[in-house]
Amino acid sequence: MLTRKDIEEKESKLLAPYAMRSKDTKGRRYPEAQPKYRSCYQRDRDRVIHSAAFRKLEYKTQVFVNHEGDYYRTRLTHTLEVSQIARSIARVMTLNEDLVESIALSHDIGHPPFGHAGEETLGHLMKDRGGFDHNLQGLRVVDELEQRYPKFSGLNLTWEVREGINKHTTMFDKADRLVELEPEFSPTLETQVVDAADEIAYDNHDIDDGLTSGLIDEKQLSRLELWRAARLEVKKRSSSLPDKIRRYQIIRSLIDQQIKDLLKASEKNIREKDIKKLSDVKKCPEKLISFSGDMKAKRSEFRVFLMKNLYSNFRVIRMSDKARRFITELFNVYLEKPEQLPPSDQGKIKKYGIHRVVCDYIAGMTDRYALNEYKKLFDPYERV
Repeated sequence: MLTRKDIEEKESKLLAPYAMRSKDTKGRRYPEAQPKYRSCYQRDRDRVIHSAAFRKLEYKTQVFVNHEGDYYRTRLTHTLEVSQIARSIARVMTLNEDLVESIALSHDIGHPPFGHAGEETLGHLMKDRGGFDHNLQGLRVVDELEQRYPKFSGLNLTWEVREGINKHTTMFDKADRLVELEPEFSPTLETQVVDAADEIAYDNHDIDDGLTSGLIDEKQLSRLELWRAARLEVKKRSSSLPDKIRRYQIIRSLIDQQIKDLLKASEKNIREKDIKKLSDVKKCPEKLISFSGDMKAKRSEFRVFLMKNLYSNFRVIRMSDKARRFITELFNVYLEKPEQLPPSDQGKIKKYGIHRVVCDYIAGMTDRYALNEYKKLFDPYERV
């Protein structure tokens, strides 16, 4: 049987010298006995998967609100896609797959309902009370809010997974870095892999959802260099495919193109920066896991297209605006009458303050729960 010690020895032999090894972890906030058959990062992964916050991602918005249709990505399906892409990259680069998986599965665990509209609204409502950021909220979830163990609050994850949540950085993610997680140092390559996988996943799968919704079409996409290259590659392999399969193959090719470019460019960065060990990674101010300059330009064109044609579409704007109203009105009604909160949340007010408790409560809601709460509180004919 493979024990934890066997796993650690296997890591020592197989992983790159600049990868994070589980035996070198900085540990947990609360000391615990080591598991016999899992590495510390495998334990973290399992704790995240079994958490209530992870399950709730199934009914939290990615771009389209849950009731818009069953096909569209949710925070949960997006998270699983990020995990799959990130693990594939980590395996090729001989980085720590278990750490990558743990960070990937927890990277969106602090997201509120209704996507970025929900986050922006809570940020506005909390601007004079410590603000709101989903990365920092993710840390609150795993450090404080999950209640599953008798001797401590939270999930008691390892330092490296918590660092990965806090230092997760993309176009949409720029959180304040906590002092205890060494903000002066760059994150591990495993964290950087998750950042890149997140960008690959949401760009390409938002294209898929946008096409399915009819908010964008292939004629518009044909103006994009990345799309044209992927379409041409699919056509070379098979000139006559049903539209649904052809489109899937184009999305697949888009992801493949970007992963290959990322691997090649990242290997070049590591070589040129003379990265030999983990401390070299931590001291390097630039991201080492990144796309080539050419791919960055193509992806920038892609993102401008998405911003203009999908995220700014009137239907998406309507969904976002409704979400802002729901969250604002829920926030204010709980603030005015905290007695309407569940007793367990009322009990936290003395410790955290009413504003933070209300914020935590709303951030923990799914889209569906928030809509139902809104009906109960504001529809006179709805049973409470």
